[in-house]
Amino acid sequence: MTPTRDVVEMILEDHRTMEDLLRLMRSTEADRQTALHDFAHLMIAHGEAERASVHPVLVSFEDADTVEHIENAHLETVKVLYALLRVREIGSAEWDWRLQQLASATARHSDEEERTLVNKVRERLSPHCRAELGAGYARTKADLLTARCGSVAQVHRMVRTAVPV
Repeated sequence: MTPTRDVVEMILEDHRTMEDLLRLMRSTEADRQTALHDFAHLMIAHGEAERASVHPVLVSFEDADTVEHIENAHLETVKVLYALLRVREIGSAEWDWRLQQLASATARHSDEEERTLVNKVRERLSPHCRAELGAGYARTKADLLTARCGSVAQVHRMVRTAVPV
């Protein structure tokens, strides 16, 4: 049996991994295609795992507008990701431009999430509760990663079916 982990640690670890993958996507020496697909799968699984396990608890002590704002910011980042996934030539001017947009959107979203969601969860929830949330987060994320949730088709579906706010 794997030990339970604090959901805050897991969220922050995902943010750092996404930053690392963005660096790889910028590097001409890296397998940029693989880094992009790894990023897409992680970003989608991360966001959906948060929505399933953390956001319902967050609503109990944070106003619904803040949670909705976090979810909308994630959706906007998904839209930027989809635009990058559709670029035909890695390393082209369009690739570089879309990658910069994705890096900026991801940094803004991660920063805002860490200042709101992460800090609120740290302040308000016991280590035991954060570990329980971590178990649910890990299960959901693992299931989504196994299902290859960041495929171009799946990301397109998310963008297409998003409810405009």
